[in-house]
Amino acid sequence: MVQQTTVRRARGVHQWLALVVGLVFLVVGVAGFFVTGFDMDGFTETDHDQTLLVFAVNPLHNIVHVVIGLLGVMLWPSSGGARTFGWLLAIGYGATFVYGLLVLDDRMTDYLNLNEEDNWLHLGSAIVGLLIALWPRRTVVETATAAPSVYPDAAYRNPDYPDAALRDPNYRDPGTGPVP
Repeated sequence: MVQQTTVRRARGVHQWLALVVGLVFLVVGVAGFFVTGFDMDGFTETDHDQTLLVFAVNPLHNIVHVVIGLLGVMLWPSSGGARTFGWLLAIGYGATFVYGLLVLDDRMTDYLNLNEEDNWLHLGSAIVGLLIALWPRRTVVETATAAPSVYPDAAYRNPDYPDAALRDPNYRDPGTGPVP
């Protein structure tokens, strides 16, 4: 019997996390528009009365969530894509966390309508991004056994194999010379 071994990379945990996080951001971004509407006058408005659960939102904030969600849904199928999404989350939301700390309650520079709850959520998103980006690789090895070949293989050509000349018409015993 012939054994064939193939190495295949199964979908990793980091890929499934990228998909789930992407879908959550996509849903949150779309749901945010039900709170804020598409009002272009308040596109970057800082109004902490516009909240989705306890998180302050505005149309710009919703667009950011939709874009992040689409990236997660598009990048999750490949391992490298999922890791790239993780790094985007880690760096982007890490920076947004720092930005949120600097502009908290400053209506003039807070373009994303951030509140304290948003800041903690952004820190959590950055940590999840690091998990996705740095999750260990996993390799699955599959071994399949195939049926024996109809054609003689190297074992039949072995001079020590019994009846090698009978099984393989092209077999030439090195000690006997040419076959008449």
